[in-house]
Amino acid sequence: MAQPVLYLAPHPHSFQNAKVLVALEYGRSELGEVDVRGPAAGDTRSQLAMSRLPALEADSRRCLQGAAAVSHYLAPGRMKGSSAKESALVQQWINLADSEIFQPACAWVFPELGLMKYNKKAIERAQLDLKKILQLLDDHLKLRTYLVGEGVTLADIAVTCSLLLPYKHVFEPHFRKPYVNVNRWFLTCVNQPEFVRALGEVTPCERIVPGAGEQCAGQRDTEREPAPAPEELAVKKTLAQLKKEALKREKMEKFLQKQDKLKEQQQRQPEKKAKAEKREKKDLGVITYNIVTPPGEKKDVTCPMPDSYSPQYVEAAWYPWWEKQGFFKPEYMHSILEPNPKGMFMICIPPPNVTGSLHLGHALTNAIQDSLTRWHRMRGETTLWNPGCDHAGIATQVVVEKRLWRQSGKTRHDLGRQSFIEEVWKWKNEKGDRIYHQLRKLGSSLDWDRACFTMDPKLSRAVEEAFVRLHDEGVIYRSTRLVNWSCTLNSAISDIEVDKKELAGRTLLPVPSYKDKVEFGVLVSFAYKIHGSDEEAVVATTRIETMLGDTAIAVHPQDPRYQNLKGKFVVHPFCNRKMTIVFDEFVDMSFGTGAVKITPAHDQNDYEVGLRHNLEFINIMDDNGFLINVPEPFLGMKRFDARKAVLEALKQRGLFKEVKDNPMVVPVCSRSKDIVEPLLKPQWYVRCSEMAKMAADAVRNGDLKIIPENHLKTWFNWMDNIRDWCISRQLWWGHRTPAYFVTVDDPAVPAGEDADDKYWVSGQTEDIARQKAAKRFNVSPDRISLRQDEDVLDTWFSSGLFPFSIFGWPDETEDLKTFYPGTLLETGHDILFFWVARMVMLGLKLTGKLPFREVYLHAIVRDAHGRKMSKSLGNVIDPLDVIFGITLEGLHAQLLDSNLDPVEIERAKAGQKSDYPVGIPECGTDALRFALCAYTSQGRDINLDVNRILGYRHFCNKLWNATKFAIRGLGENFKPEGRAQGASRGSLIDRWVLSRLSHAVELCNSGLQLYDFPAVTTTIYNFWLYELCDVYLECLKPVFAGTDEDAASVSRNVLYTCLDTGLRLLSPFMPFVTEELYQRLPRRSAQDPPSISVTPYPEAEQHCWRNEELDHTVDFVMAIIRAIRSLRADYNLTKTKADCYLSCLDEGTAAQVSPFSSYIQTLSSSKSVTLLVNEVCPDGCAMVIASDRCTVHLMLKGLIDAEKEVSKLRAKQAELRKQIVKLREKMSKADYSAKVPQKIQELDAEKLKQTETELQKVEEGIGNFEMMI
Repeated sequence: MAQPVLYLAPHPHSFQNAKVLVALEYGRSELGEVDVRGPAAGDTRSQLAMSRLPALEADSRRCLQGAAAVSHYLAPGRMKGSSAKESALVQQWINLADSEIFQPACAWVFPELGLMKYNKKAIERAQLDLKKILQLLDDHLKLRTYLVGEGVTLADIAVTCSLLLPYKHVFEPHFRKPYVNVNRWFLTCVNQPEFVRALGEVTPCERIVPGAGEQCAGQRDTEREPAPAPEELAVKKTLAQLKKEALKREKMEKFLQKQDKLKEQQQRQPEKKAKAEKREKKDLGVITYNIVTPPGEKKDVTCPMPDSYSPQYVEAAWYPWWEKQGFFKPEYMHSILEPNPKGMFMICIPPPNVTGSLHLGHALTNAIQDSLTRWHRMRGETTLWNPGCDHAGIATQVVVEKRLWRQSGKTRHDLGRQSFIEEVWKWKNEKGDRIYHQLRKLGSSLDWDRACFTMDPKLSRAVEEAFVRLHDEGVIYRSTRLVNWSCTLNSAISDIEVDKKELAGRTLLPVPSYKDKVEFGVLVSFAYKIHGSDEEAVVATTRIETMLGDTAIAVHPQDPRYQNLKGKFVVHPFCNRKMTIVFDEFVDMSFGTGAVKITPAHDQNDYEVGLRHNLEFINIMDDNGFLINVPEPFLGMKRFDARKAVLEALKQRGLFKEVKDNPMVVPVCSRSKDIVEPLLKPQWYVRCSEMAKMAADAVRNGDLKIIPENHLKTWFNWMDNIRDWCISRQLWWGHRTPAYFVTVDDPAVPAGEDADDKYWVSGQTEDIARQKAAKRFNVSPDRISLRQDEDVLDTWFSSGLFPFSIFGWPDETEDLKTFYPGTLLETGHDILFFWVARMVMLGLKLTGKLPFREVYLHAIVRDAHGRKMSKSLGNVIDPLDVIFGITLEGLHAQLLDSNLDPVEIERAKAGQKSDYPVGIPECGTDALRFALCAYTSQGRDINLDVNRILGYRHFCNKLWNATKFAIRGLGENFKPEGRAQGASRGSLIDRWVLSRLSHAVELCNSGLQLYDFPAVTTTIYNFWLYELCDVYLECLKPVFAGTDEDAASVSRNVLYTCLDTGLRLLSPFMPFVTEELYQRLPRRSAQDPPSISVTPYPEAEQHCWRNEELDHTVDFVMAIIRAIRSLRADYNLTKTKADCYLSCLDEGTAAQVSPFSSYIQTLSSSKSVTLLVNEVCPDGCAMVIASDRCTVHLMLKGLIDAEKEVSKLRAKQAELRKQIVKLREKMSKADYSAKVPQKIQELDAEKLKQTETELQKVEEGIGNFEMMI
């Protein structure tokens, strides 16, 4: 068979068809072409049964039948689970879709489509079943993007397709509204390109329209070929199908009758709307703080708490008050002139570029740094987080040049250097504070009075001083070398500004200033004639135009093919230049012909060869990319126009051999998107070897610690193999190089050349430089003429001085004495070399001290699919859009303001629609910060789904409601004890919650010390949600409602301690909501600090209440409670309370559980709880094993209709037995093991095992119910 054939089921609404078609779209790249058709008519060879479609004939010997087997075969391996555990989870969700979702979905949808008889009770039952499933899904998806793992799997395909018809036809807005996470997940899935290609556009139902059938999976759309007629599919209408058609007509008549009834009900519609609006207020929505509060004044917290948490309400007014009160200044709690016995913490912000706005990567950096800063501040340390902004030389100049051209049609050259710089400063003063605004919105506790800009006079002076000192010592020197050159920017650029674009083969790429795209990814072979003979040497190159600058060819010394060429030359075909043949070990004998062209002035490897063999360096390209120093007709051509011309000229001379695809990496300027050219330029360099050794030794000796340690290898690799650093940039915006070229008016002194370092002097002023020059050349100063270098210094040079230049270095200021060296440097691992290493090297060289003791490198933020954040992909997100929310249209509008071309904009729009089909919901600052820290594992990358952050907004709402309930429970006149104490007089649950609080305090402090942010956030989340809210608060309700005032009084103090300590634990991560709630709690003392941000962080020494034995006992009790809840859910006892019997293994177990009986009764909603030891529980109970020491029995007799339940289970039993028989028949066939793929055999075995287990449970249920009859 030429290609696989996929046969679809004839049913127009088959969700099984949908599953396999979506799986096919995901697997096309691996499978190639697959022929999709209906069931084969009269094809006896295929042996296809209608009931077992869809099916796949993989080849002439293999036929897979059933959606599970086919989709498993079609889908790529990554969609089946990346581990054994994930594979099992994927299979569980697939089974859920087949067994639990499919039936109720069809039972509700098919009657509405006129495909099944209308049965009101059946539909109501189906609705209840689907609500349960949707709630299960919603809970599961709260903090997940997909069902299993970080991407779409077969689980998502199966469950999405099983819900496809309900979403399209019956899930009206009011029905699906409660399931926010399911809606988000469903729309994310169906908007994936593979889903769209398989299913078309999916629009959720707005209103049920009976009989509104439409094309579904398996049917061709208008762009495909027409679907075969039923006759072509060889499907005859059965009696059942004819009956369905009759029922469909009958249904339409009923529908028309219903329309008449609806007219009568229209008068009641306003009442229903009013109720709906009332319910809307209870949902999480936008509530604003409307009390007039002058900026810097304290927020009014005497008003009642709103019904629910709203970020806009909570985050209003606090930041200006914090700032005005000086909480963020290191002097707030302790004079910086005196040593603080609690220590000092200093960290400086990685200065973001003044040009742009923060993205989620910056938000991660600031969330981590602020959490650490707030933690240290709350511990009483003298704490400084110093803000700053980088002048971003290239990026800023590009932005202002574009603005200048747009507004006045002028270039910077039209204005002149000084006027253009004034224009840049004007732009900076107008637009440059956006980043500071974002940082404030993120709650960053920076000392704004110390904010620095790298072009400020203080920092500029430090840059000049550093350059002059290093130049005087010979560390900075002048040299002509190859640099990364951008012809568009007319400047050298750093390695970090070069994007490496990988090509698999021939590719056409757009290049600025070229109308047509330029060809890359090909290897051109051509020949050089050997001088004085008819022989030739064939070489290959990816940049054929550079052959105009060739000055040699190279072969390997051991290559036997070229031993006869020693001492010979080749002749350049266009200028008759004789070029030597050199023998060099850098040549790879196995690549191409083993002979390599050498262009020393335009390739880094060739440059090294040229130095080793003293070759001529011919520069064939000017700063704009036009050819120079080449013969006609190539002289003056643009570089890529010359590429075509050279190739044509070689063909005309008979020297061209071949062109073939060649995988390669093309260097692209990240700023201009131009192709980077290696060009020879005289530039300033920093000699790095000695400084790099000092930096490497500092880490080896333990003086500098890099966390996590997996980055040590990278550090040592860079430091031990470092190259000298080019710091010249051909720009106007930046720190102009304080170096001067000297011309001496004295015949005895020969004129110098630009590349000769001897003729350059440096100085903080021109007068100082003149005195140096006069002394060097032994002439009077009046004979010296100076010309300052036009270039500016690399932005990374000034950034490398940042840790000490911000404190006034080289002056010995108080801030420099107090805060340098700093404590910590926190940043992304991607700039470990470009910034971190240079700070360490320059700090050691210029101050003799390390700039910090520790370096913590966080992971890089990627999108939910693991892709790098890129504007062209539409996945670069402004943190403010997450904080305040934004519509999909708003995201699209941002793209129109960018520099993307129309094609990139459309691609970005598609990416946004796929990832954010309904936009980004309002999440708030606290939820964003908490989410970023929660996913900061000490790995290399974070795949962050913005939608996950919404789950932490729900967590904030839980905090809000819990505190609101607790304040009500404490009462208006509650006055907490003077200090937090244990609950020796308290109940078991009081002592338990204090034990858990004590453990949380211990884990939070140890986690922050180790930079283990997920451990800290998980600890806080679990304490608040699962221990305080789910257990302790529920247990307090009967206490507060009871008559035992002593018990209530103890519990109130315990509750206050939990709230107070819990909020302080959380404060570094969620500063706004914790401040809002903390301010509403009563104080232990009038001398307590005014803000939670300066309140002591909980320490383990003050919370010594850990009781591990009690913790283990409560864990056992909670297992019993979960078992009871599970039974109640199984039998749908949502409101009815049942008697509970706990059958204990022995008297010891009963004695352990007995004190907790009342808590079990409360938390499990039981009518009563009775402990049994060696006693038989009453008849009529359902049973579940809680542990090996306790079995739970729940009395169901009289609460449910046992006969009805038995009838349902009998039907299920028959169905499961039938499935087991079919599976066993299939697996017992003689050729089963030989013909069926191993993975399908494993699936069948797993399905059989699951079905047998399910049957066992059903039969146990039948037995239990029969005892009640």
